[in-house]
Amino acid sequence: MTTRRAWLISSASISIAALAFTGCSKSNESGTTASKSDSDTPAAQADETVYRIGVIAKSNSNPVFQAAKTGAMDAAARLTEEMDGVRVEVLWQTPPQEDAQVQAQFVEQLVASGVHGIAISCTDANLLTSALKAAVDKGVVVVTFDSDAPASGRMAYYGVDDKEAGKEVMRQLAEQMGGSGKVAVLTGNPAAANLQARVNGVLEQAAEYEGITNTTVYSFMPETATEAAAKMQQVQSANPDITGWALVGGWPLYTDNALDGIYENAKVVSMDPLPLPLDYVKKGQVQVLVGQPYYGWGEKSVEMIIDKLELDKSPESEFIYADFDIVNEENVDAFGENWKKWLGEG
Repeated sequence: MTTRRAWLISSASISIAALAFTGCSKSNESGTTASKSDSDTPAAQADETVYRIGVIAKSNSNPVFQAAKTGAMDAAARLTEEMDGVRVEVLWQTPPQEDAQVQAQFVEQLVASGVHGIAISCTDANLLTSALKAAVDKGVVVVTFDSDAPASGRMAYYGVDDKEAGKEVMRQLAEQMGGSGKVAVLTGNPAAANLQARVNGVLEQAAEYEGITNTTVYSFMPETATEAAAKMQQVQSANPDITGWALVGGWPLYTDNALDGIYENAKVVSMDPLPLPLDYVKKGQVQVLVGQPYYGWGEKSVEMIIDKLELDKSPESEFIYADFDIVNEENVDAFGENWKKWLGEG
């Protein structure tokens, strides 16, 4: 047995005891889960290298992070099957609603329990950086997904390039508008770095079209479907000459009838082909949805951590950018089938 594997088995035994003490191995409001049942025999466990990976998303109530959870669990199960003498466990530690302070507490708890890796989508990089730095200093392999903390010492980030996402939204919208018209950009929290980058991408791309004029950004808070829909209605009513909407997040599409009085006059392209937004495409009220790698957030993060732990293999770059999914009326039904798997409905 190699020194690395001997240490990991010893560390796994310590982490199991620590988690039993803290209660982290049991289901609670954060949705903690392991990739294997506790029915494995002690003898079998003694012959295995056990890698324990904490996965911390932003919110248990958001379906995109449920898809990430499925991806992480599937990756753990698949890697356990593929690697001889290795068992991968995922500990899902995610607050019910977005709360960076709770995420930081989960980071500290997981590190104290002896996990070997942490994958996290950072609600607030400023609040999480010190906790993640402490984890890295103790030898924990850290990757971020969806939302980064670049100063934390993490090994890599996996997700979309947010500025390119904004550009893609605008490219799709310009095509729908025939390259001319007046565009409104909807964003949420103006302090959110990922949203800022997407808005900048929209504006930069809009400047490429001579016929697209008066591109204006409108923000709203709090980030709820009701507030987003109300903002769009208010703006469209005050500016009936708006012929295109670029949504850097799909907030208003998570409620019914959000686009009444808007879709009749303007083309709409949005981020995030979630189940409810897909219905707007089916009704012809949204022309295109630009998707992120929701399932891949979990799957790829676990894979990268295991590559580092088992093979000492680092990603080619600290920024691993995924391609966008482009969803329109032609493929909306097929894309919707993914959510049945990701949310455990099929």
